[in-house]
Amino acid sequence: VKFTADELRRIMDYKHNIRNMSVIAHVDHGKSTLTDSLVAAAGIIAQEVAGDVRMTDTRADEAERGITIKSTGISLYYEMTDESLKSYKGERNGNEYLINLIDSPGHVDFSSEVTAALRITDGALVVVDCVEGVCVQTETVLRQALGERIRPVLTVNKMDRCFLELQVDGEEAYQTFQRVIENANVIMATYEDPLLGDVQVYPEKGTVAFSAGLHGWAFTLTNFAKMYASKFGVDETKMMERLWGENFFDPATKKWTTKNTGSPSCKRGFVQFCYEPIKQIIATCMNDQKDKLWPMLTKLNVTMKSDEKELMGKPLMKRVMQTWLPASSALLEMMIFHLPSPSTAQRYRVENLYEGPLDDQYANAIRNCDPEGPLMLYVSKMIPASDKGRFFAFGRVFAGKVSTGLKVRIMGPNYVPGEKKDLYVKSVQRT
Repeated sequence: VKFTADELRRIMDYKHNIRNMSVIAHVDHGKSTLTDSLVAAAGIIAQEVAGDVRMTDTRADEAERGITIKSTGISLYYEMTDESLKSYKGERNGNEYLINLIDSPGHVDFSSEVTAALRITDGALVVVDCVEGVCVQTETVLRQALGERIRPVLTVNKMDRCFLELQVDGEEAYQTFQRVIENANVIMATYEDPLLGDVQVYPEKGTVAFSAGLHGWAFTLTNFAKMYASKFGVDETKMMERLWGENFFDPATKKWTTKNTGSPSCKRGFVQFCYEPIKQIIATCMNDQKDKLWPMLTKLNVTMKSDEKELMGKPLMKRVMQTWLPASSALLEMMIFHLPSPSTAQRYRVENLYEGPLDDQYANAIRNCDPEGPLMLYVSKMIPASDKGRFFAFGRVFAGKVSTGLKVRIMGPNYVPGEKKDLYVKSVQRT
């Protein structure tokens, strides 16, 4: 582990540098596997085993069946470089970020777990399988998320299936992804909330990632725009717009057009500059053409360790892709740039969270995310401790500070304001 509890505690005071988010998706679209590569980047598990461990499936029955049953929370600490944050517009204190990640189940029977998990987060990473597309359960969890006023970002997962299983060509793949993203946007537009504003996702704005959770690589169009911007002599935002949608490039004439000119070398921007290079590298690795592979990697500034050069076939491809396009950096950048920090989110989520008058001191404390205000805490689940009959409460503090020996009013699920039913005053025993 690369960080200590004290470091985590220190960042908890910087409310602009925290992201609370959950991972939601249809059954078996790869939530836990994708979470692994994020956990690996924070240095909790080794990068080699990421994708096979499924760190967040902690219970015995979960590991055995390969599904997630209970939602699990994990805190990750990252230090971003100045370079990657230079285009970030929001407020921040320093470069350290704390990401509280909740991996939620996808099965329809456990959707109550999802609702509880969503309430204590502000953003959601929606995972969609690129082959199966938007499914029933995707729609259900999206509706739950938008009902809680949670801002979504999308990742199109299982990209490796396109390259290895289906072997589709670029244009067809582009159409598939385009359709998946469109279907997701239709659902998001249906459950729109005026306070949240526009929640639809757009690849050219960097709110959609393309990932392969099992192999631990992912990219957003930002990654590729950075690579090509200097080569074409345009700025990154312009380049990103060209990498998606109706933009075609002909290397023969070196011109961009908005429709296909019909010449054999003219291809869509996304296909030409994102899909084909990945396809080439994967093919070269799988066929063990190492004499071709090393020059390609030097062009991309990818350096492999000497022991990794001995690998063959799939393990080689996995290492090459992880070094070139690490999943964690693409997804992290998307989370930090496009998901709200608690201080932003609590302004518009206060109505969902608090049922009393919206102008009293408690509502204002939540709205301003105020550490000095009265303690407001939502407990989303109870975790049994090792001693008999004791539980850890797992939840999120919206305002104030929790400490041992503090007297708190606990309002149970059946509490009605103004009555004494299901209301207890207890002191916090341990924190």
